[in-house]
Amino acid sequence: MAAVLLLAFLPVQLSPDIGWTVHQDKLNHAAAFAVLAALGSLGWPERKIRLIVLLAFTGAAIEVLQGVQLVGRDMDALDLVADCAGMAFGLTIASWTKRRRVGGLP
Repeated sequence: MAAVLLLAFLPVQLSPDIGWTVHQDKLNHAAAFAVLAALGSLGWPERKIRLIVLLAFTGAAIEVLQGVQLVGRDMDALDLVADCAGMAFGLTIASWTKRRRVGGLP
């Protein structure tokens, strides 16, 4: 979570120019939240609803705070959509992993 927040709030002037396109940015959002959701779901399986609410709130808060001129980033609602899609994917992967483990498959 700390790495995701650091990257989200790193001012544009300090972030390296790696030539990301809009699509790559959305994939990065989805990947970050997929990892957070999968790890959170595996770590706290009995608190899945709380995890979803926390991650959705975190994604929304990141977008609102990125709109503040201090960090020099722009708020983008599609980033929140990518965050939620990543969460769904991460939760699906974690669920699939748990079923395979419980079912006795390697």
